Amino acid sequence: MNADTLAQQPGLVFLIITLAIWSFIWKGFALYRAGLNRSVPWFVVLFILNTAGILEILYLFVFGKKKVE
Repeated sequence: MNADTLAQQPGLVFLIITLAIWSFIWKGFALYRAGLNRSVPWFVVLFILNTAGILEILYLFVFGKKKVE
């Protein structure tokens, strides 16, 4: 896919930019929570893997719950 093809497909460019913003927002929230929980393994995994927000959402709502002490 070259630049001419992308110029002819503005919907594709919009989709890629939207997906990048979506992933960036969820990654930020998940990394913040992993840092607060002092969960180094989760922080590293979330930082390295790009899963379009799927792993980040799972961490926030399933795995990253704050433990009651």
